[in-house]
Amino acid sequence: MNEVRFVDTTFRDGSQSLWAMGIRHGMMEALGGDLDRAGFDVIEVPANPIFFKKMVRDLREDPWETMRMLARTITRTPKTCMGGAGGNLNSFGTPTPPVLGELFSRQLAEIGVLNRAQLSANTADQLSRQLPTAVPFARELGLKVAIAVCYTISPRHTDEHFAQVTRRCAALRPDVIYIKDAGGLLTVDRIRNLLPVVLAEAGDIPVELHSHCITGLAPLVYLAALELGVRTVHCGVPPLADGSAQPSVLDVARNARVMGLTPTVDEELLRSVSQRLEGFARQDGLPLGAPLRHDLNHYRHQIPGGVISNLRHQLAEIRMDHRIDEVLEECVQIREDLGYPIMITPYSQYVATQAAINVASGERYGVVIDELVRFAQGRYGEDSGYTWMDQNLRDRFLSLPRAKELEVLDRRPSADLTLQEARQVFGAPGLSDEEMILRAIMQGTTEIDRMRAAGPPRRYSSAGLPLVELVERLRDTSSIRYVRVQRGPDSVVVRQ
Repeated sequence: MNEVRFVDTTFRDGSQSLWAMGIRHGMMEALGGDLDRAGFDVIEVPANPIFFKKMVRDLREDPWETMRMLARTITRTPKTCMGGAGGNLNSFGTPTPPVLGELFSRQLAEIGVLNRAQLSANTADQLSRQLPTAVPFARELGLKVAIAVCYTISPRHTDEHFAQVTRRCAALRPDVIYIKDAGGLLTVDRIRNLLPVVLAEAGDIPVELHSHCITGLAPLVYLAALELGVRTVHCGVPPLADGSAQPSVLDVARNARVMGLTPTVDEELLRSVSQRLEGFARQDGLPLGAPLRHDLNHYRHQIPGGVISNLRHQLAEIRMDHRIDEVLEECVQIREDLGYPIMITPYSQYVATQAAINVASGERYGVVIDELVRFAQGRYGEDSGYTWMDQNLRDRFLSLPRAKELEVLDRRPSADLTLQEARQVFGAPGLSDEEMILRAIMQGTTEIDRMRAAGPPRRYSSAGLPLVELVERLRDTSSIRYVRVQRGPDSVVVRQ
């Protein structure tokens, strides 16, 4: 098969990796229709609780309205999202009843914004407990299933480890298995060794590749994967490509053609999308993805592409962005202390958060986040790495007064709550399912009220509508007294 197919990551992982999830409703509305017509196999959309939080808290946009807009705008191409199918609504906070995570997924599927579930096999615990439940649940919703074999580097993540993970994923019979290199750690030599192992264990299940350009090597890794038989790769549209995001679909398509392969995307249309998206980025002062210099230190801290932009954003908010290198160096030590957890959600966020606290306070583990106490308690399963954890540090965490409090809190039977019981905890009389879910995600109504007070989302016009763009720009200036538009003998003058 000579066709090369693409999963588009622009709106979800591209935005998460480069804009700290800052892509707006209006941007996606202006470009979604063209992405839909561009020939992608699948389009990632920001349909998970983490993005919902960002939309409400920082963008002041209604995520449910954004989901409905995406469903209306992208109608031909299947839509997917990592973390959009079931699970805990508050991935980095107080656990919520699983029934609410399931209800969240049902709502997304009913709206029509979720057609494929992207599930992760980060740990043996997920493989043994979560995926055997999540896969049939996704099937019940009518979703295709893609399971990620998550790549990392450590003394315990060997080829045999990845072979075993792939074997167990294949036993669940997903539609797709994909190598997820969230840290951008793969090299050309490594993919040439690893990919045959994964392909052999996957058998007749198609294998895709997802990586990040943090070390500058991902475009070369993609070409090596194409040589070895992979035919679907995850890419973004510039400027939400390169940098800490995925390789550019335009670059990979061009190089694939040189290899004698046939890209299935409309490159001319995507160049137009890229130009307009770059215009939006410049308008809002957002960064443009660009190739990065190779940084060998990245293989030490392994902070993934989807986390690094948020880490920089959050450090800037507390005026610590100039200490990013110190935080990354602290991540190296914390990961070793914890027994080398795989640096992917949620562990990468836990490590980065604790590192920032250590650097800010000047004391290592003077303040310990709840998630690391739970980690030491083994709440994330054996394969999280806690059995490899520094024993003295583990004893220190377990002796904290907070450890006993968390044991009590975590005994709450939230996993056993029925939907009716969950409504009594998180809902109110007459409250819709969507509102109840949003309140559970935001842990209250304060931010939701602020979001609604901000009004409708900002509109972004396509470059294909120059008159509309001109009017919108004029609206933002008071120095122009009138505009004259002429076409042939006809003209119109608009005065302020």
